[in-house]
Amino acid sequence: MKHEEYERMYRFEDSYWWFIARRHLITSLLETHYARDGQLQILDIGCGTGAMLDDLKPFGDVVGADFSPEALQFCVTRGVESPLARADVRRLPFADNSFDVVTAMDIIEHIDDDKAASAEIFRVLKPGGRLFVTVPAFAALWSEHDEALHHYRRYTVPHLKDLFQRVGLDVDKISYTVTALFPPILLYRMLSNWLPKKREAGEKKANLVNVSGPVNSALLTLSKLETKLVHRLNLPFGVTVVSVARKGGEVR
Repeated sequence: MKHEEYERMYRFEDSYWWFIARRHLITSLLETHYARDGQLQILDIGCGTGAMLDDLKPFGDVVGADFSPEALQFCVTRGVESPLARADVRRLPFADNSFDVVTAMDIIEHIDDDKAASAEIFRVLKPGGRLFVTVPAFAALWSEHDEALHHYRRYTVPHLKDLFQRVGLDVDKISYTVTALFPPILLYRMLSNWLPKKREAGEKKANLVNVSGPVNSALLTLSKLETKLVHRLNLPFGVTVVSVARKGGEVR
């Protein structure tokens, strides 16, 4: 991603509903399998500017990995205490069977060879270890937002499930989420694709819609309600796919 995208992430990650809701979704799914007892070995792939690293610390020892030096520098600026590594998810600098948990929030879509990335995650997971992942959903939502963030693809539930199963992961949970907002976001993306844009050629910007404080709070509340639904069932459509996948073997 471009520097300005990391800078925006750094500025909004602790307050904007999308970032908070995504972290809450993953940590709540973690809590269905693990206690906050500090015992896990955790790898956060694509750690970005570092907010998730702090959210994961109660569960255990966390390593943050990202390919971008700029992202890792923002982690340092944030004051992240966890170890950081510059790493390509297709060639992770960690031994086989190193981690109880790997988190990968909106990262696999950035990789040209997502099968190689998934196989590497499988390799570094301990037997019985789990991957907690989010990816953007549905090609119909493709827009300048994806191009600005250097996405290669968007996913469906069957697509992501097949990818994980092909590298040997057992999919324990997979669902769409950000479901209630799917219709307006789809309409917004379609209109943004159709309407002419007044900007420099080749300049792309991600969608981060400014909202007021009350609207931000309402969207966060809505997202947390959807997270509760995801725990109970698999939602039929949404802006994001979330999955929990497990490496076969003895479960911790």
